[in-house]
Amino acid sequence: MDPMSSYSWLVFALGTVLTWGLYGIFLHMGQMGMVDPVNGRYKAFLFVGVAYFLTAVLAPLALLIMRGSDWNFPSKGLWLSLFAGILGAIGAFFVLLALGAAISAKVQNAPGVVMSIIFAGAPIVNAIVSISMAHDWSRIRWPFILGLLMAAAGGFLVTMFKPVHAPPAKPADKVVAAPSVPQDQGPQSH
Repeated sequence: MDPMSSYSWLVFALGTVLTWGLYGIFLHMGQMGMVDPVNGRYKAFLFVGVAYFLTAVLAPLALLIMRGSDWNFPSKGLWLSLFAGILGAIGAFFVLLALGAAISAKVQNAPGVVMSIIFAGAPIVNAIVSISMAHDWSRIRWPFILGLLMAAAGGFLVTMFKPVHAPPAKPADKVVAAPSVPQDQGPQSH
């Protein structure tokens, strides 16, 4: 077995960390780039949908065709996958709403704050739901609880103590001196 193949999961997980870490920043920039305070977030979300179509519909469709897949989609897998996609799309929409609300509330570095809360909170939700679905609550050890508390504390600390850049300095009022006008000295001889 190739030693690198045992780490491919980590490479892909870090790829997700990178892309989702950039997601909120670029989504915010796209929303602002629409230059539409009323509908900019919906316009941005429309293009998120276009991007999902390109990456999540056309790309796997091409892969399925190239690999000669059968076109059997068992009902359970189909509906659970569809539900997962709906959750992802709703989450993306909530990101946009959160960014808009944070900007309206004049939160400094809104994308950083919003995404820090999301990325600290999502693993906690994932852990609680996964353990509940597996009925593993009796197997919980203290380091797991400590990890949950640290994730929550990390999200709080990043949000509350993020560096805040100072607003741009206002240019000092320049005192413009009136141009000097030569006083009339009478007729001049040359």
